[in-house]
Amino acid sequence: MAKANKTTETTVNATDFINSFVEKEEKKADSFQLIKLMSEWSGFEPKMWGPTIIGFGSYHYKYASGHEGDMPLIGFSPRKAEFSLYVYSPTEENKHLLDDFGKFKMGKACIYVKKLSDINIDVLEKMCKETIEYLNKNHECACREK
Repeated sequence: MAKANKTTETTVNATDFINSFVEKEEKKADSFQLIKLMSEWSGFEPKMWGPTIIGFGSYHYKYASGHEGDMPLIGFSPRKAEFSLYVYSPTEENKHLLDDFGKFKMGKACIYVKKLSDINIDVLEKMCKETIEYLNKNHECACREK
């Protein structure tokens, strides 16, 4: 039997989560700024996914192995050490955008940044929109309803 996904949409309020989870004022301010920007760019309100990811919209994926599930189109998590940004899809445009993105580390499924002032917000916007477009073309997603 397939394992259930740990990261699923919850009913927790994103603002309540930030106020209770994020300790540093700068990180709180950056978190609320990311909510504002990602809501605007995606056209979706923030939803909590799992205990710590704030996501916008959703798409359905299915692997060749048969494993499938739903994930946010874009999102972030204000982790203790740094933000995890879930905004990257492996497109040629996004690969080029990384050149002007700013100070970050690349993970397997996310980009890590310490604070918003370390990155170029215009590049983040292009990356988010490119990722939403990529997911819309390659997966079943809520962005098609927009």
